[in-house]
Amino acid sequence: MLNDPSVLILMYFILPLWLLAGFADWLCHRASHIETTAGAKESIFHLVMLAEMGLPLLAAIFLQINACIIAFMIVAFFLHEATALWDVSYAVRRRNVSPVEQHVHSFQEMIPLMAILFVISRHWDQFQALFGFGPEIARFDLIWKEEPLPAIYVLSIMTVALLFEIIPYIEEFFRGLRANHGAIVPPGARAHKNR
Repeated sequence: MLNDPSVLILMYFILPLWLLAGFADWLCHRASHIETTAGAKESIFHLVMLAEMGLPLLAAIFLQINACIIAFMIVAFFLHEATALWDVSYAVRRRNVSPVEQHVHSFQEMIPLMAILFVISRHWDQFQALFGFGPEIARFDLIWKEEPLPAIYVLSIMTVALLFEIIPYIEEFFRGLRANHGAIVPPGARAHKNR
């Protein structure tokens, strides 16, 4: 498995780039003073989107990829896209979403799609089986990977995700609550006018 270029690209390029984009997005939110403009409500969207992509990522890291995991990834991707649209629709009316942040968003949307396509290409028979085609029967069992990823890699990715994704976005949520005395939406928030 670790001799497969697609696995190495997923592990050492696509996933780190996705984590970097997530942290860059958090920095953009901080620069736009999200806590006093869109408030904790927008941060809830961010936490939901983190879960929508984080859970399939955990499944891919720890579980054997089959039709069930591929279906889960596809459904989570579309849920993530719907949440992202809802999030941006809310945000642009309350704060400046800079060109840099918009560019970061494009990475955050396309990188999960790239990852799913790499996974599908490695497990093409199970992807086909999901729709009743191909030589295999769709498997929906949840079992641990037969060949686990290296422990040091998994520990490193989990540490980076905790330090640069989970903790910052939780901090953003609580910063929004603190800035607005517990209110999810800033009391005096006005619609932002794009210039």
